Amino acid sequence: MPLSMIGIGEESTIKKIGGKEDTKRFLENLGFVIGGTVTVVSAIGGNIIVNVKDTRVAIGKEMANRILVS
Repeated sequence: MPLSMIGIGEESTIKKIGGKEDTKRFLENLGFVIGGTVTVVSAIGGNIIVNVKDTRVAIGKEMANRILVS
């Protein structure tokens, strides 16, 4: 399921990152790597704030939809 569908406070494992190569590289540089864990902190408007690799990152819902988690 996409990261944007995860509830606040839930921790999930990243299974796949979709999109063009530039998008994948950008997300990997932010810490979104396959096998890594991510926790949703809040979702306001079209933005989602997550904890990934001990860092809080804000991404748009469109970008969050490219990150598949379980």
